[in-house]
Amino acid sequence: MNTEQSPFEKFGRWLKQSVGLKLSTITILMLLLLIPASMIKSIIHERESLNKSVLHEVSSKWANEQQINGPILTIPLVYEYLNNKNEIIKQTKLLHILPDQLNVNGNIEPKTLKRGIYEVVVYLSKLNIAGKFDLNAKIDQSGLKEIQFDKAFISIGISDLRGIEDQVQLQWGKEKISVQPGSRLPNMMPSGVSLDVPNLAEDFTKMVDFSFDLNLQGSQNLSFIPVGGSTQVELQSPWPSPSFNGNFIPKTREVSDQALQPSGKLYCLTETTLNHVDRNMADRMQESSFGVDLIMPLDDYQKATRSAKYAAMTISLIFLVFFLVEILNGKKIHPFQYTLVGLALCLFYVLLISISEHTNFNIAYLISAGVSSLLISLYSTSVFKSLKFTAILSSTILGIYTFLFVTLQLADYALLMGSIGLTVILAITMFFTRNINWYKLHVSAE
Repeated sequence: MNTEQSPFEKFGRWLKQSVGLKLSTITILMLLLLIPASMIKSIIHERESLNKSVLHEVSSKWANEQQINGPILTIPLVYEYLNNKNEIIKQTKLLHILPDQLNVNGNIEPKTLKRGIYEVVVYLSKLNIAGKFDLNAKIDQSGLKEIQFDKAFISIGISDLRGIEDQVQLQWGKEKISVQPGSRLPNMMPSGVSLDVPNLAEDFTKMVDFSFDLNLQGSQNLSFIPVGGSTQVELQSPWPSPSFNGNFIPKTREVSDQALQPSGKLYCLTETTLNHVDRNMADRMQESSFGVDLIMPLDDYQKATRSAKYAAMTISLIFLVFFLVEILNGKKIHPFQYTLVGLALCLFYVLLISISEHTNFNIAYLISAGVSSLLISLYSTSVFKSLKFTAILSSTILGIYTFLFVTLQLADYALLMGSIGLTVILAITMFFTRNINWYKLHVSAE
């Protein structure tokens, strides 16, 4: 009986038993599975963009981010000059006087509005703004013809006037004055309120106290421009995860799960009087702003995006376990079976983003990881036909999802956790494969 194999039979047997070809096939499958993984990232970004558009829509109806600028006292000065033809030229300049002291005290009460499945953080703030104006200003006397005290006004910048809840009345010395909508300093304050200052000539060269209450609603951010010679802001809020921004940070602050209590004395770097306001000056004032963001702790879309970045690692590790089972157990696994397992791993991310939009992210993660793990474990039972290797695979999946979950929670230490985890995984792989002779290895043709 002739048992010699034909060249085609030998080639077919080599195809079935070649470890190199198997590794190449697995690698190609992994690369192909990165396509649906990248599509999942696109889905996450699309849902995140939709969330941002809802946030913008709700904020535009409630009130946008708020920035408080001022108050600033402005006095017109009339100068007369002689030109080359000995003609008298009149010119009006604006003298801007900044507060010598500016103190802001207030409470921020956050609210969460829902639009469909999305949540938007807005707030109601009750602010008391007080301080002093030193009216002993240095004025250029050269050519000065008139100080128009009767045309003096005070400007207060408020970025979104729709957020003003009650009529604003400024206490100027012993007088109370109602403000009018509209900014008279558009280059410095594109949006705001203003008021005429009565009897300024009598108060000139004196120190005048001022104060006003501002009940303001806005979205996500509340910031201030420190126009005072010294500016102090003290805020309180029950929001548990504030983010301080700008060129100044609170010198004293207390942030807990119950409250935000930042306060700090901040010194303005500008002079207390400005002879003119140009574009550069307005830009510098904007750059000096500081405030607080009321942000979500780490929104679900950011977590889902970060988890999707580990898709390649997750697929690689599970495929590695399947490949080692082939090598160590002598059980041949078809590429189609690898593909099904890879798709089950990709399903985890789709479930995660879809479920997290309707419930807590941690619960969504538990459900998604449980479904994916159960699918792969039950399928591997029939593929491996070995409880030992099925248990190893299940433990690997559990370890991967646990590691990923811990990494997602530690936003500041994500890179450290990731590098440590990969090092441990590599060490374990090297340990279990240390005695395999790869040159004399072949996959069973069973």
